[in-house]
Amino acid sequence: MRKTIIAHSLLGFLFILFASVYLFFPSFFSKKHEMALSAQKVDDSLQNEIPLLPAPPLITHIKTPAIVKAVYMTSWAAGTASFQKRIFDILDTTEVNSVVIDIKDYSGKLAFKTPNNTYLTEFGSEENRIPDIVGLLQTLHEKNIYVIGRIAVFQDPYFVQKFPDLAVKRKSDGGVWKDKKGISWIDVGAKEVWDYVIAISKEAHSLGFDELNFDYIRFPSDGNMSDIYYPKSHGREKPVVMREFFSYLYDNLKLNLGSQGVGSVKNEDEKKDEIMISADFFGLTTTSKDDLNIGQVFEDALPFFDFVSPMVYPSHYPPTYNGYKNPADHPYEIVKFAMDSAVLRATNASTTPQKIRPWLQDFDLGADYTKDMVRAQMKATYDAGLTSWMLWDPRNIYTKEALLKE
Repeated sequence: MRKTIIAHSLLGFLFILFASVYLFFPSFFSKKHEMALSAQKVDDSLQNEIPLLPAPPLITHIKTPAIVKAVYMTSWAAGTASFQKRIFDILDTTEVNSVVIDIKDYSGKLAFKTPNNTYLTEFGSEENRIPDIVGLLQTLHEKNIYVIGRIAVFQDPYFVQKFPDLAVKRKSDGGVWKDKKGISWIDVGAKEVWDYVIAISKEAHSLGFDELNFDYIRFPSDGNMSDIYYPKSHGREKPVVMREFFSYLYDNLKLNLGSQGVGSVKNEDEKKDEIMISADFFGLTTTSKDDLNIGQVFEDALPFFDFVSPMVYPSHYPPTYNGYKNPADHPYEIVKFAMDSAVLRATNASTTPQKIRPWLQDFDLGADYTKDMVRAQMKATYDAGLTSWMLWDPRNIYTKEALLKE
């Protein structure tokens, strides 16, 4: 009985003590409550501050149109809002359904960053000319525009600067040879460059380019040609070296279809890794019986590329060509003659002529090119039995009046 009384007294005392502390020192409890709430808020804010990893961009590709009608854009224009607006206006309102954008131009510089490709970044050739290349390609695809990426291959002063041993050399003293514009070239036989071009091509395709177009795939054509030699081609005939390069591109981009890049790839035609490739050739190759001393033989390109694009600019044909004092004044006749010959040669080589997709002139050289002169080249192309063409203007200012409305 006495123990019970003592226990009850002790409990009463503790209750009185607790009540007194709560009544006379409420800040003790509020402090603990505030600390608990504060800790919870810290946890919540930390959760809010943890960045969510962005989903990888969904890279899309557009199937090659049966008929391609394209205009060309430099990388600087593609990265400039005012030029984008001008080209978008053409894409939105005319028959043009494709665009060619420089990936690597005559300078040797890449037009955009490739941070996920350590092999390419090590070369240091990247410039941020097109800051949001994936966004640009996605915008074009949303407009159902087929995007062709142009890669200037062997005219590459940047690569020469980095690797002068791979350059075309002067025979007289072994120094780096330059053409009449002062631009240095890589020897076509330098296989190190072949691998570099393959890497650029696969990366560009992984970012969303639908087709890779290879330009300057030749030996130099002007400059002091009597003081020139090719240390990596080892004296082999130029067409032989060129054909080896074509075969290498085909083997690595058409047969070996694996690609690398930043996003998941989704192709409309379910050919996940297919890379379409095309080659730019001198216009004269469609009628020439030799390699023009640059290694380009028209038939040699046909087995290795999806499309071959002769640059049949009338202004680039020599005076008196085919009987015309100034070929630039005769756009229909020059293009028709060139395309008729190209079609015949493709047919004789058992290749579909629809593989031929010419570059046409929309710039003033040799003559002031009017809408009728631009349109005349298109008519010549159609009259030769072909359907596709690409317009070239180095300033990217096209004669909209020459284009049919959409």
